[in-house]
Parts: sequence; C-alpha cells; structure tokens
Amino acid sequence: MNSALTARSRWMQIREHFAQSGEPAFRFRQLLMAWQQSTAETFADVASLPSRVRSDLTTRFGPHLHPLSVLDVQRDDHVEKVLFASDSGARIETVVSHYRAGWDSMCISSQAGCGLGCTFCATGAIGLLRNLTADEIVAQVMHPQWTRSGAPRPASVAFMGMGEALANPQIFDALTLLTNAEYAGMAARRITVSTVGFAPNLERLVQEHPQVNITLSVHSPFPQERARIIPLEERFSLERNLSVLDEHVARTRRKVYLAYLLIAGVNDRHDDLRTLADLVLTRSRPDLFHVSVIRYNEAAGLTANYRAPSSARVDDFVRGLQTRGVRATRRRQLGTAIDAACGQLHAKYLASPPPVAAPQTYTLNPSSPQR
Repeated sequence: MNSALTARSRWMQIREHFAQSGEPAFRFRQLLMAWQQSTAETFADVASLPSRVRSDLTTRFGPHLHPLSVLDVQRDDHVEKVLFASDSGARIETVVSHYRAGWDSMCISSQAGCGLGCTFCATGAIGLLRNLTADEIVAQVMHPQWTRSGAPRPASVAFMGMGEALANPQIFDALTLLTNAEYAGMAARRITVSTVGFAPNLERLVQEHPQVNITLSVHSPFPQERARIIPLEERFSLERNLSVLDEHVARTRRKVYLAYLLIAGVNDRHDDLRTLADLVLTRSRPDLFHVSVIRYNEAAGLTANYRAPSSARVDDFVRGLQTRGVRATRRRQLGTAIDAACGQLHAKYLASPPPVAAPQTYTLNPSSPQR
C-alpha cells in the first residue's frame, strides 16, 4: 500500500498486525477483496479467512469491517440520503444522487458538524464535534449499503457533505486510500474536493493530489460581504485561495470550479455579477475557471435571514456571466425535499439536544507559510 499512508488508518494497523503475526501476505489481500466487493459487514463474515484469523481480528479491532453503521435512510425520486453512526457514536450524512443519464454521484462528509460557521449552512449551525478518521471517510464510499441491491458503487465522489474537508488533515490519507489501486482504486479525476477556502491545506492538496477536481466556494466577490457569509474569509482570503488555483491550473491545465450560492438581495445584484465576472476574467487562465451557480436552499438552524432567489433570477445571473465571457452553468439541485441539498445536512443534530461542539482546530501543512 502507498507509503504515503500513515498508521492512522486501521488498514495499515491490520496489515502490520498480520505481518507481526506471521500471516502470509495473501491473507490481507483476501480481507481487502471482501471489503472492496462489499460482501461482508463484519470480520466474522469474511468466509475466505480461517476462523482463527476472523476471531483474532474481531478481538483486536472490534467486530465491524466498516467503522460506520446505518441509522436511517431517506429517499426521494432522485436522491438517497443515509444517516450513519460511527463506532464512537458520531452521526454523519452521506448522499447519493441518481441522474437520468444512468450514473450516480456520491456526496460524502469529512467532519461531524463543522466549526467554520458559514451562515448559509445547517452543518455550521451544529459546530464542530470532531474530524472523521480516514477510515470513516472512505467507509462512506465502500459501505455495503450502496451495493446490496446489486447496483455498482457511484461513479464519482464529492467531498461536499458535512464539514470543511480541508480543515480535516485526515482527508489526505482518505484520498490516498480512495485512489490507491490496491485499496479503493478510484480515478483521482472522479473525486472532487470542495472547500470554502482553507488555503494552507488547499496548497497541500494541489501538490499531493493534483488530479483531484477542486471546487472553491466564492458566494461573494466582495471581501466584506463574503466574510459575512463565509467567516473564514477573515483568515484566508478569497484572493489567496484564487492565487493557489491560478498556479494549479497553469501547472496542470486542469479545470477548477467556483461555486456561487445565489442569495436573494445579498449577492445577486448587478454589481455582484459584474465584479464576479471581472474576478474570473483576470485569472491567468480564465478559460479553466468554471462558475457553478447554486440557488440558495433553506436550511435548519440558521440565524441569517436569507431567501432563495426566483428560478428565473438564477438563470439570468448565469446568462449574465456567460455574456461577459465567463464559463458558467446552473448546478442542478436534487434532494431538497429530504434536506439533502447544498447546505442542508445536519444528521438530525439540530432536532435533538445541542451537542457539545469542539473548538475548531487548524492543521496546516508544515511546509506551507502561514501568511
């Protein structure tokens, strides 16, 4: 397995345990194959392993092959939302969208809650409970829940669920696990990491995983207004994040995405449109910056008095960007009826007694300057 993967992963611990116990290398491959094929939920279910090995694994690592169990499932016509509980009791939500073209996309979580306090997001209203481990992140993708009906796993994965992915250092191990051929074996270009602008770890991401797709949330081209929507602007500015992406697209020639959540009377004015267009057109490679416009969704637990613009206003805003030469589209939204759309995930925390939120911690790449 990739040497860049740290011992924080339980899979590395299991592999090391097998080696120390004198088990042949193919035992680990047998276990991984059962995991990859979603044929087992517990170590005891892995029939290809001898009973003594299954018993030993259960004793040392607990009964479950996956660190997540299903608490609840909600569905509408195009979306399936699963509420998972981790072995430690934390709750997270994972969403799969089914598109008419015949392919599926999965939206996964990186944190239980979030400590960044974006004013449009139900997850931010919870506060940060804790970072998910790399195994918990990857288990959302590999869980048997998705393949029980005989369907394949979703074709693409986006870190757009609960939490700010780049505020969790475990994401780098998770990406290694997801893209490693011996493990999940996903193509990096089938993975998207969305961020509201955690610049130091964005710098690390483009260095360590340059083929992963990136979406940066903009939501306002004006720093003061953006800080009211995304408080992290006061620490890591939009301009700093765009500079990282400028260097990234120049080096890789990969397209990047700028998400723009359209809120009525807040960031949908002519000046917002004009300044956003100018912001994109002054990039080093404006042809590689694509604006994805999203209509605001009402979400639980929010104190900001936001309203959704009309559907026609969203379309007008997109056309206005296109007229000015900006590559832009309206993002199709699914799952609003079951609180599964952008900004709506809260894993039922907001419907229960408030959890005790942990303080937000910032883990930076040691080689990145903190400016």
